[in-house]
Amino acid sequence: MKISSRGRYALRVIIDLAENSNGGYIPLKDIALRQGISQKYIESIMSALSKAGKVEGVHGKGGGYKLVKDASEYSVGEILKVTEGDLAPITCLEENAAPCDRSNECRTRNMWKKLHEIIMDYFENVKLSDLAQK
Repeated sequence: MKISSRGRYALRVIIDLAENSNGGYIPLKDIALRQGISQKYIESIMSALSKAGKVEGVHGKGGGYKLVKDASEYSVGEILKVTEGDLAPITCLEENAAPCDRSNECRTRNMWKKLHEIIMDYFENVKLSDLAQK
């Protein structure tokens, strides 16, 4: 499993929202300046996070984005699922994967399954508020 720059940047952006939250909307240009990420790239990340119900956005004067929940209610896992999709280490463990012909005799499947469970458990237990603490 390798987390893409999109996933890593999404975490940076959502942490920025948590750290700079004042109840209002935070302009993308401000986030882009603080994070050193192009505003265009952040727009695509925010679009995905908005569609997933993780952030709320308003266009125009006084617009920007804000978290829809408290930072303690977000897990790293839920953010990565939006940007990365399935984090399974092998194809046969992905959601809606086609059944594998060798699953009954596969000597390594349970090892990969356990690794996936450990990773997801870890990511689900790391909260945005843990990362946003300065």
